[in-house]
Amino acid sequence: MDKLLADPAFWMLLLFLAPLLLRVPVAVSLGGAALAVCVHWNLGYQMVSYNFFAGIAKFPLLAIPFFILAGVIMEKAGIAERIIDLIDELVGSATGGLALATVGVATFWGAVSGSGPATVAALGLILIPGMAAAGYDKPFATAVVSVASGLAIVIPPSIAFIVYGDIMQQSVGALFAAGVLPGIVVALFLMGAVYLISRRRNYRGKPRTSTAALWRAFVRSLWGLFTPVIILGGIYGGIFTPTEAASVAVFYGLFVGVFIYRTITFRTLYEILSATVLSTAVVMLVVTCAGLFSWVGSAVGLIDKAANLLLGVSSSPLVVLLMINLILLFAGMLLDAISIFYVFLPILMPIIAHFGWDPVWFGVVMTINLAIGQVTPPVAVNLYVGANISGLTMEELTPPALPLIAASVLALAVVSLVPSLSTWLPSVLGLYGSP
Repeated sequence: MDKLLADPAFWMLLLFLAPLLLRVPVAVSLGGAALAVCVHWNLGYQMVSYNFFAGIAKFPLLAIPFFILAGVIMEKAGIAERIIDLIDELVGSATGGLALATVGVATFWGAVSGSGPATVAALGLILIPGMAAAGYDKPFATAVVSVASGLAIVIPPSIAFIVYGDIMQQSVGALFAAGVLPGIVVALFLMGAVYLISRRRNYRGKPRTSTAALWRAFVRSLWGLFTPVIILGGIYGGIFTPTEAASVAVFYGLFVGVFIYRTITFRTLYEILSATVLSTAVVMLVVTCAGLFSWVGSAVGLIDKAANLLLGVSSSPLVVLLMINLILLFAGMLLDAISIFYVFLPILMPIIAHFGWDPVWFGVVMTINLAIGQVTPPVAVNLYVGANISGLTMEELTPPALPLIAASVLALAVVSLVPSLSTWLPSVLGLYGSP
């Protein structure tokens, strides 16, 4: 017992978990635990300020504020509303048409936003009232928007992939390409669950008005439809890097909002910049504190002990992979995605190397885990945003969300067991090892 109490790794874990259970913000819990252990065990607290700066002073991370800014611009420009109108016309009166359209729009919006909560906010204000007016159960409508919006961190461009690529020193372009097919797989599983529920409850969309209305909706949404083509086409075509693509997305969104749709004014621009600064500050604070936690954790042996514990359970890669998935799913109930990357990836690096797993494939598997975590109570950030928009409680949203979460877990199993779903596209595009 005395040996355990003298172990800095034990105290670091305790000082992190105790405040977290008392609802202290994640960044404060991570940074506070690391700083306390660093000072008490004299690990070189003079390096803390440098570690803070070095944690965010990285070129790939510059894409995060730009993609956040681009997502807010696209929302304020009215692109989401026009794309929703197009999908609505396409599905017509099919069984579960609006719910299926919601999954489709969320999948598409993931190629614009890169953030789950931002996608819920952008789509929920339009889709939740629209589905409720069409006869859909409001909790079910909110659950569909919230769960499907988790795709935003799997479908490229993805802030989660940017963070993962920075930590693992992997090509962000390769990770973006790797997320395309798995993201579609998750969307198909969600659509299957949505269709079965809608058929049982006899949910239907509204009849298509006319071919002319469909054409008008297509023309109105054309500029928005070009957004992922420009961003992803430029990356995969070697025209610009993911970081440069983020800045291109900002200017494209401004051009469409100011000159084409004319929905962005000086007042709107102020709101856009305010929302971007707030979101970026939250993300970067977590990045710096989680980076400090990883650094101190490595110095006190917490990382090695946790990795050896996992490797000591079984020599079977499938068993270890199952355990990792379960741990990540549980962690997603308590922590945000970026914190999980910084806390768990240093532990998982030796395991990835031990089994010779492809780090790009593993990044996709881990990111899908975190996407599910965004809708898994108690810390279900997507569900909280959906609850705020719809005026419902978490207790009302959790039951209709459970079948959709189960469908997502089945999709995760498929992606975990079939690595080629993640590795095929980046291999074809020659993105392995690219900057």
